[in-house]
Amino acid sequence: MASKYLRVAGAERETLKADLKRRYVAGESIRGLSISTGRSYGFVHRLLEEAGAPLRPRGGNQRPARAEAVSG
Repeated sequence: MASKYLRVAGAERETLKADLKRRYVAGESIRGLSISTGRSYGFVHRLLEEAGAPLRPRGGNQRPARAEAVSG
């Protein structure tokens, strides 16, 4: 039985890492990158870590805390 994913190594892996990092830093989500490349979430996450991408916290965009009204 053939593997679902082809192994990516060498120069091809480095090229994919650089592309994923560029797209992630530009704002795409790991989930979106996973879907567009046909790779698993874990694979994309691992390549981003290898590429040194600054990973965002889970949960997507969070609204900033509301400023408390200053009573005076």
